Formats: sequence, C-alpha cells, structure tokens
Amino acid sequence: MDKLSGNCECKKVSFTLSNEITYFSHCHCSQCRRCHGSAFGSYVEIERSSFEYTSGVNNIKIFPSSKLCERIFCKDCGSNIMFINKAIPDKYYVSIGVINGNPKLPEAHHIFVGSKASWDKINDGLKQYEEYPINNNNE
Repeated sequence: MDKLSGNCECKKVSFTLSNEITYFSHCHCSQCRRCHGSAFGSYVEIERSSFEYTSGVNNIKIFPSSKLCERIFCKDCGSNIMFINKAIPDKYYVSIGVINGNPKLPEAHHIFVGSKASWDKINDGLKQYEEYPINNNNE
C-alpha cells in the first residue's frame, strides 16, 4: 500500500498513514457530534505504529474528553485529527475528513446510534449498533 497523507485545514499539522485501512465507522455519540459539529464523526481505525506526524507536532492540542478518550486537534484551526482510546493503546481513530485523496475504505457502519441526535435519520442501509460492535473484529 502507498502511504496516505493528511492534514488539518490550516496545513500546520500533517501526517502519513502506512497501513491499509480495515475499519471505518460513523459515531453518533454526543461527544463526536459536538467535536465535529455534525450528526456524527467518521473515523478510520489504524495501527498506532502506522501513523506518523510529518509537521506541526507543536500545533497539536489534546483534550481529555473522558477517562478513556483523548481528542487530538489543531490548536490553530480546530480541525479534529483523531481520538485515542486508552483502552486500545495500539490503535488510533483518525477523522476521515483530514485524510487526503480517495483512500480505499472498507464498508462503514454506524456506532452509538442509541444516543444519536433526534433530528438525524440514518437512511443508508449500513449496519447500526446501539454502542460498540459486539465482537472483537469491529463488525
């Protein structure tokens, strides 16, 4: 696989991903809705070892949004780069919107639909989970 690149809106923070993306989800929890300013946040799961900052490490701000999760964003433009779940330390959850180009993606699914916004209607036919998917394969 060729490396993928990504950056924040002001381009001060940039990164590369070197592994294939095997997990893609749309999270409807209240934290993701607020952080993205939308009905849900869309993330790809990647191996921590495949993520590398190429610029802007000093522009990163970390917000501990819960006991387990940290939200990573650009302190200048506010772009949501990723979140880290401390319970899964070898994975990063990168916001798909900051990845450049058209990466090859697996089929997505919706998570935390039990707490989705009342005004949001999911009409795409993708699998939906009340919280996290049940099994360890993230399906």
